[in-house]
Amino acid sequence: MSNDRHVTLFHAPNTRSFGARVLLEELGADHDLHVLNVKVNEQRGARYMDINPMGKVPALRHGEVLVTEQAAIYMYLADLYPEAGLAPALDDPLRGPYLRWMVFYGSSFEPALVDRAMKRAPAPLSTSPYGDWATMFSTLTGQLARGPWMLGERFSAVDVLWGAALTWTSGFQLVPLEPVIKSYIDRFNARPAVASVRAADAELARTQAG
Repeated sequence: MSNDRHVTLFHAPNTRSFGARVLLEELGADHDLHVLNVKVNEQRGARYMDINPMGKVPALRHGEVLVTEQAAIYMYLADLYPEAGLAPALDDPLRGPYLRWMVFYGSSFEPALVDRAMKRAPAPLSTSPYGDWATMFSTLTGQLARGPWMLGERFSAVDVLWGAALTWTSGFQLVPLEPVIKSYIDRFNARPAVASVRAADAELARTQAG
């Protein structure tokens, strides 16, 4: 593998960076891990705050390029390794839907999820980023129902994002485990890359626990 595509993932087990690590595995990416221990707040330490002032993982370094925010990391990595076929090309009709569902996660799903979990009413429709929970959720499940993946028959990086997200949010009962969601996350969790990373992260967590 050419060194010019070598990346470093700033990662912590049992966090949202799990999905980014799965994507690296799916891509066969040349990478290493910079592991942080969130149990002792390493992600809030001065050295990491210089990398991501938000104090969040994941973050990605590629040479002099630093990328934060999950959707940005996923899109960057999938485009960096186009031969893996996990990102539709610019001239592919699926490129637009791919970008749509990547961005929908952070722009609509997460704000709606947080409001619902905190039992907060959404902002008025004119200012709410997602409108209302029912509309957001039916839009998502409607897309999942077209299956088997977010882009139909084609598995892509956007499925790593949503597969990981829906696994943990349904696991914590933050979203209803409707049949269409269960079948989707079951397909995602059956992938070898997911099982491999889950086992590796469990070992990392045991090591950090001392």
